[in-house]
Amino acid sequence: MTTAAQRFSTTGFGPDHLPYASFSPAGGDPRLGVRLGDLAISLRDLVAAVAAASGPRLLVEAGNAASADDLDPLLAAGHTVWRPLRAWLQEVVTTDGLDGVVEAVATPVSDIELHMPFTVADYVDYYASEHHASNIGKMFRPDQAPLLPNWKHLPVGYHGRAGTVIASGTDIPRPKGLRPEEGGTPSFGPSRRLDIEAELGFVLGGSAPHGEVSVARAGAEHLFGVVLFNDWSARDIQGYEYVPLGPYLGKSFASTISLWVTPWDALAAARVAPPAREHELADYLDDSVDGPWGLDITMEVDLDGQVLSHPPARTLYWTAPQMVAHMSVGGASIRPGDFFGSGTVSGTEVDQRGSFMELSWGGKEPLKLADGREQAFLQDGQTVTLRGTAPGANGSVIDFGECVGTITPATGGTA
Repeated sequence: MTTAAQRFSTTGFGPDHLPYASFSPAGGDPRLGVRLGDLAISLRDLVAAVAAASGPRLLVEAGNAASADDLDPLLAAGHTVWRPLRAWLQEVVTTDGLDGVVEAVATPVSDIELHMPFTVADYVDYYASEHHASNIGKMFRPDQAPLLPNWKHLPVGYHGRAGTVIASGTDIPRPKGLRPEEGGTPSFGPSRRLDIEAELGFVLGGSAPHGEVSVARAGAEHLFGVVLFNDWSARDIQGYEYVPLGPYLGKSFASTISLWVTPWDALAAARVAPPAREHELADYLDDSVDGPWGLDITMEVDLDGQVLSHPPARTLYWTAPQMVAHMSVGGASIRPGDFFGSGTVSGTEVDQRGSFMELSWGGKEPLKLADGREQAFLQDGQTVTLRGTAPGANGSVIDFGECVGTITPATGGTA
């Protein structure tokens, strides 16, 4: 007798991970599934097959959510449903004799099409990396302290555009807007300083219609999962427009997410203490009791097959539960499918920076590519791939898959 986990697990995709996705097999319709090794398992088919085999029982509510096309019903059902579903899935794949049942309702990952795993409700982007914020401050405000006075008292963020959070693999047309010029009068045209932002993205579920979600409740009740996130940035357009209200066209054109959603509960072994806080935190941000919820996730930034950096998420000053507490403390509601980004993840070293703005130091120190060319910002036709891994339970590895985007020319030509 063997288990599905024993037969099918691969490094990064074992029973302690089981990430969710919305997928279609060849010629099939979308359905919600989980990944085990190189197999995508249809949940609606698995529920029926296990029931027929007199296997582990599942709550009716969890079975109904599992029968959907994507994560939307599961996110709406909340943690009292998604946790039993995850426990049931882990039981199924580790039960002797059910490996054949699992295999019968699975499709090789190489033979599926992935879709957006959930409907994005609201989207917030944060600025949680001290090293990234300091690097940007040094470039833009060389005669001032790198961090503004508020930065270590609250998670700085802005409300973004949910409609342009898009699936990995979608092409990124070069955005257009007003660009600063030396003469003072801006020009309109395609961005000349197109950049990436290597981030983590966090998926929320459940409802808090009146907001004020505590740090403890954020982790226990609302944080459903984590994805890789590339919040593309047009630095020239953003630099001209962002004062006094913040970025708009420079950030609203595309934000790419990876399509396998790692359950929040799969990351318990990746928990680490965040960097030491320099100021006493406001009560609503205090995580001294319910923390630590830093995450030991190492990312990888790949440009056309050349790895440029490894941003370490464990250095983020603000944690995901704190960011949830901050976004809701003023009374803003939490809805199923709400989504937020960590902001660019950067470490202390040059090869840990999560943007081309930092890697090329604003264009003053161009990157030297493997083929001998130098460049500062993204060129048409180039492909950026983000990857990420974290420690899992029992010495396993969590693999976040890939977050991919290729730059295409701006509409209407270039200038």
